[in-house]
Amino acid sequence: FASVNLLTTSKKVINMKFQEEFYNKLDKPITTWMADNAIKFLRISLGIIFFWFGFLKFFPGVSSAEGLATKTISVMTFELLQPSVSIIILAAWETLIGLGLLFNKFIREILFLLFLQMIGTMLPLFFFPAETFKMFPFVPTLEGQYIIKNLILISAGLAIGATVRGGKIVPNTN
Repeated sequence: FASVNLLTTSKKVINMKFQEEFYNKLDKPITTWMADNAIKFLRISLGIIFFWFGFLKFFPGVSSAEGLATKTISVMTFELLQPSVSIIILAAWETLIGLGLLFNKFIREILFLLFLQMIGTMLPLFFFPAETFKMFPFVPTLEGQYIIKNLILISAGLAIGATVRGGKIVPNTN
């Protein structure tokens, strides 16, 4: 029985080494590719979202966020901007962010605009809790969920911003 156990153990060790080598041969290039491309994909994805959602705002009644956005801007500007004007400004702002990210131009300035816009995007949670929460602060409405998910957009902006001076993701291929 001892020789059978030794043989079984030897087969398991050889199999584990083979699996480890195979895994490393497959895993290292994949994680290297991810590290090389993650920020580019993140930037392009973020650009698509901003361009798309911003472009929709140029057409009255098309954007689901139009009502809450114009209401928020009215409060922020003490009703100095009419909703028909503020939505066009917001549309241009978001579209500009999207284009900057898509074409990888003026990234510092674009991220500054993005972060300013994200502050405004979060304000309805505080200005209009009855519209953004079913039960404050734990059960958001659909509008509240739409706003809260912007935390990932902020995080994406931070990750992109970390690369403007040549920073990058470096894979650990050990």
